[in-house]
Amino acid sequence: MGQQQLLLLVLSVIIVGIAVVVGINMFGTSADSANRDAVYNDLMTLGSLAQQYYIKPVNMGGGGSSFTGLTMDKLMPNKTTDSAYANENGSYTLSNTATGLTITGDPKRTNVPNITVSVTESDIQPTT
Repeated sequence: MGQQQLLLLVLSVIIVGIAVVVGINMFGTSADSANRDAVYNDLMTLGSLAQQYYIKPVNMGGGGSSFTGLTMDKLMPNKTTDSAYANENGSYTLSNTATGLTITGDPKRTNVPNITVSVTESDIQPTT
C-alpha cells in the first residue's frame, strides 16, 4: 500500500470512530429524555386519578371532596408498598399537603432528576 492509501484508511477509521461515539451519546440522551417524559406522563395520570378520587362520593369509594385517606393503594392496586408504586419508568410516592397532595416520581435512569407534581381539586402542576 502506498502512503496515500494508508493515510485515507487511517482517516476513515478516525471518522467512523467519531461517528460511533456521537451515536452512543445521542442514544443515551434520547433514552434519558424518553424516561423523563414517561415519568411525567405517569405523574399526570396519577394526578388525574387523584382528582377522580376527590370528586367521587365517599359511599362510592372516593374522598367526598377531600384527599384525606388517599393512598397509592387506592390509586393503583398493583403497588409495591403502602406508600410507593413502581413500574418500568420509575417509582412514585404520594404525600398529602394542606392544600392537596404531592406525587413524586423517581425515574429509573440515573441521569434524570426526580419530578414532582402538586395536585389540587382543580389543577395538576409540576413543581420541579
